[in-house]
Amino acid sequence: MRTSNLILATLGVAFLGAGSAFALDAAPRPQPLTPALSPALAPATKYGSVRDALRSGMRTYNAGDKIGAVDALEYAAGQGHSLALWKLGRMYADGDGVEHDDLKAFEYFSKLADQHADESPDSPNAAAVSSAFVALGSYFLDGIQGTYVAANPTRAVEMFSYAASYFSDSNAQYNLARLYLEGTGVRKDARHAARWFNLAAEKGHTASQALLGHLLMTGQGVPRQRAKGLMWLTLAREASTDAAKDQWIVDLYQDAFTASDESDRKLALALLEQYIQARR
Repeated sequence: MRTSNLILATLGVAFLGAGSAFALDAAPRPQPLTPALSPALAPATKYGSVRDALRSGMRTYNAGDKIGAVDALEYAAGQGHSLALWKLGRMYADGDGVEHDDLKAFEYFSKLADQHADESPDSPNAAAVSSAFVALGSYFLDGIQGTYVAANPTRAVEMFSYAASYFSDSNAQYNLARLYLEGTGVRKDARHAARWFNLAAEKGHTASQALLGHLLMTGQGVPRQRAKGLMWLTLAREASTDAAKDQWIVDLYQDAFTASDESDRKLALALLEQYIQARR
């Protein structure tokens, strides 16, 4: 029989509105992250403005010259431009056109988080800032081997909490929910996990829908609601697009469907129709 711990062990940390009953306290602004950044964020090449540098970097990147794009992006990042910091962080994190370097990625994301943590959640750059906090949370979970970035689950909770509450980031909400479910960096609390899963699930976060549905089906630390659990698992299964990656979701759905009776299935269908209608 599958258990939630086995399910969670198979999942990597994901990089995808509830009613007042699910409202959670906002997390405080995290303290500065980096004692010092790697040198030379601003290369010798000069540009008319930071925006010109960013445009030049992105044009070069999109044209396929990713190495050539780095100089322009570094210039804009050296002036604190949020999108340039985020793009360089992602490039080094993914080894996209540059040598994979988690420490450099961490430092770019850290500078972005330090300088732009108070960015309005409604601003065009909010998604980049929020994404940086999620990436930092993931780095703090395991640390970066051979560097000053040690594993610090408590710090990871701070990163995810800030992005989850201030920016209402569904990926952060999902990751934070998992930490509460596992008791990593925080006291284990399935109810708190379910609340964060619910907030992300309402935004269409597929993995959150699946794990929330599983919790409600099994009653693991929360009141059992089989019909509602089956509804969330149905949504998650329908949203699954990668057969190999999302097989765990299909398995959870099949288990839930088998464990439910006819009345559960009918109520789940009615709840699903209500959910869809409310979002049209």
